[in-house]
Amino acid sequence: MSFTHERIETHTGWLVVLVILVVSVGGLVEILPLFFQPATTQALPGMKPYTALQVEGRDIYIREGCVGCHSQMIRPFRAETERYGHFSVAAESVWDHPFLWGSKRTGPDLARVGGRYSDDWHRAHLNNPRDVVPESNMPAYAFLAETRLDGQDTPAKLRALRTVGVPYTDADIAGASAAVSGKTEQEALIAYLQCLGLALKGGNGSWN
Repeated sequence: MSFTHERIETHTGWLVVLVILVVSVGGLVEILPLFFQPATTQALPGMKPYTALQVEGRDIYIREGCVGCHSQMIRPFRAETERYGHFSVAAESVWDHPFLWGSKRTGPDLARVGGRYSDDWHRAHLNNPRDVVPESNMPAYAFLAETRLDGQDTPAKLRALRTVGVPYTDADIAGASAAVSGKTEQEALIAYLQCLGLALKGGNGSWN
């Protein structure tokens, strides 16, 4: 049977099969090479995994929906790099599970927020955003300062991350509970925010 243009378009079964085949081949050609490129599979020079406290802060960041309003993906356009800093690169997210690049911005991108503001600024911003950004429509997160972490689940989180390639040592895991216990959720979230983008600043350029 010859596969003429007319025959394919008039036989739904063959059309579906061939569309799936073409899309699959195209997808594999685009995606597979990324699994073997150092730029997408190896961490930046000098890059370190999140500390136990930062891991807890990242989980709070996700839990409270911050990721829904703040992207962590600066695109390589002048308008974005002038405002936010160096564009995002895959190597700075190789240990993020899940990665939080995103594209929705109700608030500013946070990929390079680390080190831009003091802990006190972040604390004031979380307690009442309008105290530091009058036009902000972000909800207040003052309650985070009232909730303390016990660190009970933190070692298990680090072990799980190690199974997917994050290079935590046995010592990191053993000391995780002590590093987190007694800290507030606000402290954990600030610790996470303060580390965002520092790997790229130290290892592959500067956005200041």
